[in-house]
Amino acid sequence: MFTSFQPVHYGNSLMSIGISVLVIVVAALNLFLDFDQIEKGAEKQLPKYMEWFGAMGLMITLVWLYVAFLRLLSTISSRD
Repeated sequence: MFTSFQPVHYGNSLMSIGISVLVIVVAALNLFLDFDQIEKGAEKQLPKYMEWFGAMGLMITLVWLYVAFLRLLSTISSRD
């Protein structure tokens, strides 16, 4: 019973595809938050070193979105 446990988001079921789409939507919405943070930082004229926080957040979000999209494509292509 405990040795064959497989989470719902693994495999190529419709539930797995739905979860992947939900993750992509959340990552895409997070891009809006990153750009808003960068814009507000520029308006408030934050110190120069704070640009790295915006750039790093944006880069992490883009990588997250890319990996989630590749996972979705992999799940869809492995469906029978």
